[in-house]
Amino acid sequence: MRRIKSQLNTRSAEYKQYHSHNLKIVAEFKQKQQAARHHRPERDIERLKRQNKMFPRDRVELLLDPGTPFLEFSTLAANCAYDEESPGASCITGLGIVSGREVIIHADDSSIKGGAWYPLSVKKIVRALDVAIENCLPVIHLCDSAGGFLPQQSQLFGDRYMAGRIFRNQSILSKMGCKQLSLVFGHCTAGGAYIPGLSDYSVIVDGIGAVFLGGPPLVKAATGEEVTVEELGGARTHTSISGTCDYYAKNEREAIAIGREIVSQWNLPVKTQHQWQKAEEPYYDPSELYGIIPDNIKKQFDMCEVIARLVDGSRFHEYQPHYGKTLICGFANIWGFKVGILGNNGVLFNDSSLKAAHFMALCNQNHTPLVFLQNVTGYMVGREYERRGITKDGAKMIMVQSCSQVPKFTILTNGSFGAGNYGMCGRAFDPRLMFSWPQSQLSVMGSDQAIDTMITIKLAQLAKEGRKPEPAEIDTLREKISSDFKQQSSAYYVTSELWDDGIIDPMATRNALGMSISAALNAPIGESGYGVLRL
Repeated sequence: MRRIKSQLNTRSAEYKQYHSHNLKIVAEFKQKQQAARHHRPERDIERLKRQNKMFPRDRVELLLDPGTPFLEFSTLAANCAYDEESPGASCITGLGIVSGREVIIHADDSSIKGGAWYPLSVKKIVRALDVAIENCLPVIHLCDSAGGFLPQQSQLFGDRYMAGRIFRNQSILSKMGCKQLSLVFGHCTAGGAYIPGLSDYSVIVDGIGAVFLGGPPLVKAATGEEVTVEELGGARTHTSISGTCDYYAKNEREAIAIGREIVSQWNLPVKTQHQWQKAEEPYYDPSELYGIIPDNIKKQFDMCEVIARLVDGSRFHEYQPHYGKTLICGFANIWGFKVGILGNNGVLFNDSSLKAAHFMALCNQNHTPLVFLQNVTGYMVGREYERRGITKDGAKMIMVQSCSQVPKFTILTNGSFGAGNYGMCGRAFDPRLMFSWPQSQLSVMGSDQAIDTMITIKLAQLAKEGRKPEPAEIDTLREKISSDFKQQSSAYYVTSELWDDGIIDPMATRNALGMSISAALNAPIGESGYGVLRL
């Protein structure tokens, strides 16, 4: 493949301005990430010390193979919810390597309200298990949770994708032959008892681990029986009497060591055959990404410059380079894995939509994973484009993308607005993993259009009521709508609600994609079910 010829002038005032602007944004993101991972009230830190418990992240680090990466999901989940009382949605999830096997890890964060599950905790756990199902990956659960957060039980119990989905997903994984291991470091109460109960293997730590449907207070209230935690569901009870757990451990380190031994017995997966070549670093410095992304969401940039800093050797075989120029399509390698890339260079017109559909069909024919680099305002609107069939052509793009059998991965590099989010494989279209850059925005339309639309609607409502607001009142209303809309379209709100799998530093994108593609190849790639047609 030919190397991309970068046109970026790293000495220009614009580059330096963008670079400085984005460094500040990334620094703010890393500060928020550090706080979500490590900042806890002193009373919670002291509580874990009194209980002789390790901190959740120390458990994860000890479990992983030394020197291997951990691709954490949704570090800032719930950062805009629950008055910031549930950092990371009170759990840790991600993709790591244990005893040489790629695994999904789910760890309760007992440093936050005893690891109690908030509604977004449940959503985050369900999402991690969805990733395991989609990619045929084994799962390791590090259990230490007080169970559902009762003040919000109505939002985490009864519906299809609430807590019951965790146990449904565990059952599906077992049916698929995807192994699960539970390491019980704390109490697994009520529904939480089913996590080790539905796992193929379980290790429980003496003195701190326990599994029971109802704890001692509930048992006494329900039956009048007085019983200790150890008698009811401790390590010796479940490894010597009930058989609910398989292995007894004297302490947490021993439990993790036993867990790693168990995983080492699992057969190594035979990965889907895929075009691969020896990886090479990008020719252009990935840190230059900071000088490519503008300091204003409305400013355009060349996605080829982004691709040049993500792919092996900065080499890219562009498909139909002279047609549908507002969408770049082409083949490249990321960490050796061949991929098909679609990147926005403007609004989606008829020709760019048809180009995308044809290119995705080619990738399905070749079993080539798809990478979507989103910076899209949507599909073009207006009489001329409707007469050309923009709705019909956009639907073709969405149809081919939706029905693709190859793994799909999405990066929100900047703006993601309207139906453009759909065509470019937004969350609703099942990308295997989807990450956002810190300055990105996602909403049904751009903020200015949305604000003007909402102001117009509000003024019409007031007119019907016989009211004509003063200019100052309109300004106040506009400011309130603008503030709310911008906050709810920000990357931090998007990731708080788990509409992505986490915010990442742009410089980490290549590694995140490499790990994601490697994990996806644990699952077979089906046939597309259609041939390649000229649309």
